[in-house]
Amino acid sequence: MILKDKKLQNTVSPTAKAGQRQEQDVAFFLRRTFKDHQQVYVINDFKFTHNDETAQIDHLIVYPFGFVLIESKSITGEVKVNDLGEWTRSLNSKWSGMASPIKQVELQQMLLREMLHANRESILGKLLGIKQQSFGMLCWHNVCAVSSNAIIDRDSMPNDVSKQLVKTEFLVDKLNEIMKLKTYAITKLNPFDTRPGFNDEELKSITAFLMDQLGGSKTVEKVVQQEVVNTPVKKVESIADSILQCKSCGEKSDYSAQYGRYGYFIKCNKCETNTAMKTPCVSCSSKNTKVSKKKESYTLNCGDCEQNTVIMQ
Repeated sequence: MILKDKKLQNTVSPTAKAGQRQEQDVAFFLRRTFKDHQQVYVINDFKFTHNDETAQIDHLIVYPFGFVLIESKSITGEVKVNDLGEWTRSLNSKWSGMASPIKQVELQQMLLREMLHANRESILGKLLGIKQQSFGMLCWHNVCAVSSNAIIDRDSMPNDVSKQLVKTEFLVDKLNEIMKLKTYAITKLNPFDTRPGFNDEELKSITAFLMDQLGGSKTVEKVVQQEVVNTPVKKVESIADSILQCKSCGEKSDYSAQYGRYGYFIKCNKCETNTAMKTPCVSCSSKNTKVSKKKESYTLNCGDCEQNTVIMQ
């Protein structure tokens, strides 16, 4: 079941466009395979905040026995990983280093687990006055999906990295291998499958909680699936809901826009605290942002993914 599909964003640079195409390709395979599956839930572009830290997971899968986090990477040349886990890639016959997407998704998983653990009682309730099982007991897997035309040097690659790295065209095979869900009924009756898991109601509660982090529906049944179509990206600005708030009292609407020595900020009309408008990008979480003003509209411009987000108007 697709709870949130991949949405097209305003991108300009070739790198950002390639990255978006790769995420769309992965979302396509996930939608084609799991859109009618009643025990597999897919959330694309899952961005959440916990304990003042923000993470964005390209594709998150929730199933009866755990979670799978998928990081999409557009790599059209050759990719190598040495014994230390350091990544290099080739582009036009030139080699350069790149950040490890495996390490990136590991940090995302850590924050997600912390958030679920902190809210486990409200998500799962109590059983006979005892807190339900810990989310840490479930199966947690990370996968990095690279472009299908990438060349992967697996001979010199650490085995643990190789197991997590897959071309997009083989992603579904990898997920089936991980989840081991031929049919849920058969799996539950298998005496040799001792994995702890959740029932249907618990799955709905978990996914409803996750969707709430996006401002989504509180019940899975109300989620509307969206089809991705291959249409040109329109150069439009997205609008963020309640991205600005007072850093002191948390007020999200009763404030006024101001300009000072350090740029644009909002002045809270309740506690009179000043809060900078400049925030991390709502799309890629990059801190390479700046705020621009046009008439009465304020826009957050990202220098990395080139997303323009209206934060106040």
